[in-house]
Amino acid sequence: MSDILDLFRKAGALLEGHFLLRSGLHSRQFFQCALLLQNTSLASDVCGRLADKARATGANRVISPALGGVIVGHEVARHLGLPHIFAEKENDRLVLRRGFEIHKGDKFIVAEDVVTRGGRVMETIDIVRQHGGEVVAVAAIVDRSGGQLPEFGCPFISLTQLNVETFAADNLPPDLAGTLAIKPGSK
Repeated sequence: MSDILDLFRKAGALLEGHFLLRSGLHSRQFFQCALLLQNTSLASDVCGRLADKARATGANRVISPALGGVIVGHEVARHLGLPHIFAEKENDRLVLRRGFEIHKGDKFIVAEDVVTRGGRVMETIDIVRQHGGEVVAVAAIVDRSGGQLPEFGCPFISLTQLNVETFAADNLPPDLAGTLAIKPGSK
């Protein structure tokens, strides 16, 4: 959806430069969803669209990986009238904290802002399954995987799909090789 990209551009949330992604890959573009989602009406609009695409999944709860997915998960859950919980980092792994519980038979949507390789989504799916829950869909605002997502074991829903070039650290193109990579997202 080009209108989603237009919203990112207008919000100054589609950054250009040399970026180090959480996945360890390098890129010339970075989606700083926090800049888009800081506007509560935009957050409601974009996440409402995502919720509409996920409405028929049969989910009764929403979970998201912190930090990037928290606002997305909360807004998707609000639009669907469902409870929302999140997993957060502890010793560089995602865990449930804050008294959040998952019960056998709970059906979850995993909500995320941007997915490149799907690592945090997979960790979140594993948490749900380890606690006896089921993941019925993964929903993200931006799919920047270029079609290289792992098999989540459920439908994947996004508002826009992009094939954004990414590079391994040992295979940078000349224009990026001589520049310092910045990491503007979650640590």
